[in-house]
Amino acid sequence: MDKATLRMMNDAERELLRRVDPKKLKSLGEDELIDLHTRVRRARTKYSKLHRRRASAQVASDRNRSRATKAHARTAVKAEVFEDALADVSRALAAVARDAAEELRAERLERARAAKAGSRTTAKGSAKGKGSTRSTGSAKAKKQQRTPISKRTSASSRAGTRRAQAKKAKR
Repeated sequence: MDKATLRMMNDAERELLRRVDPKKLKSLGEDELIDLHTRVRRARTKYSKLHRRRASAQVASDRNRSRATKAHARTAVKAEVFEDALADVSRALAAVARDAAEELRAERLERARAAKAGSRTTAKGSAKGKGSTRSTGSAKAKKQQRTPISKRTSASSRAGTRRAQAKKAKR
């Protein structure tokens, strides 16, 4: 950003743009980036709306869109600066969020593997320790829930079997 653009900003806007520096963005956490993203987006929206409103109001008096837009070039420049800043913050936020998601995924997979490994050792240990035999799968059948789809499928196959038996019996 050049010095002329920076001079047309007020102190709060300059401070906001200083926080968008790529070096500073790397040190921010996800929550801080979300807050910064919100602030920059609001500033961008403010100046975009302001430019559109002012230019459209002046079109009637100038009878020319081009002249009306040029009259509010300063507001358009501010909107563009905040648009670029928003893109930078969005990229940084996406990278941080992606990293956090990968860490969370790895953590969940590790917990699932640990739980799976833990259940295997306890099942093997209890079967050997007590001298009992393994179940024939009835425990699995008890755990399996009957959903409406499974009930319908079961009823459909039973009905088909009975129709076939009735057809044979008629012959």
